[in-house]
Amino acid sequence: MPHLPAAFPATRFRRLRRTGALRDLVQEVRLSPADLIWPIFVTDVPGADAPVASMPGVSRLTVDGAVRAAEQAASLGIPAICLFPYTDPSLKTETCQEAWNPENLSNRATRAIKAAVPGIAVMTDVALDPYNALGHDGLVRDGVVLNDESVEALVRMALAQAEAGADILGPSDMMDGRIGAMRSALEAAGHRDVAILSYAAKYASAFYGPFRDAVGASGALKGDKKTYQMNPGNRDEALRLVARDLDEGADMVMIKPGMPYLDICARVKDAFGVPTFAYQVSGEYAMLKGAMLNGWLKDEVILESLLAFRRAGCDGILTYFAPDAARLLRG
Repeated sequence: MPHLPAAFPATRFRRLRRTGALRDLVQEVRLSPADLIWPIFVTDVPGADAPVASMPGVSRLTVDGAVRAAEQAASLGIPAICLFPYTDPSLKTETCQEAWNPENLSNRATRAIKAAVPGIAVMTDVALDPYNALGHDGLVRDGVVLNDESVEALVRMALAQAEAGADILGPSDMMDGRIGAMRSALEAAGHRDVAILSYAAKYASAFYGPFRDAVGASGALKGDKKTYQMNPGNRDEALRLVARDLDEGADMVMIKPGMPYLDICARVKDAFGVPTFAYQVSGEYAMLKGAMLNGWLKDEVILESLLAFRRAGCDGILTYFAPDAARLLRG
């Protein structure tokens, strides 16, 4: 129970707000570049990096551009980047075999980044939608997204990413049982030190639209993802999913999207006390960035929005604002 303050004027809360130095001394929650993971999009299209129309300020990067982004992240004190591939449409199939090709775009980018910037952590996405002609995170048969067959494919994908040098695997597919299957396969293959940051509570959200544009999945998606992503109205289910993924071998867990689900972030951190992350997703970014470009909001909203994640208990945040936030934090 918090101590009840003495009555006014013995207690004046404004005393500790009077100067910047005093405010800094009593600030309860802090944000630093070390709390950020920067998601970037990579492409095989030759030439210059390509802007994503629905995400102003974000571009699909060539492998060389991804290496430069990793160098930039390291210089700003951002400890990790997360790779999402824009796969050539000619390589997308219903069997998704490009997902575990050792020479696919994501794996080549991982090797290039680790060779050039070995100190930065590379996180990869484990889901089939960038490689699936039908746009789903799992294999589809007769209009049904298959679970167990998808898990087998995802394990092959995870092993290929580990072989390429990924430090953190991010299973974002929401198939049942995939964390345990991946952890067992990684151990058997000698990849004991590869961490799993599980998208444990990923909601079937309307905030993902710009991301699907960025990875080229918008036009391909047939139907929706409500049979495997979470119902936005559920809270207790998130705790059960996190408990399951931790039991199966996840090292860290994530809530996605971020700002509309801060209550879930707080409940997960309070209940489990494990490394807890949230993803400030593409729709959240586009919303704030669009308002900033129109002059309706100032860039102070970047740090305020990210501080909300830390205040809710998150240990880190995936955000497209990562380099901007790091620069603002450096003053």
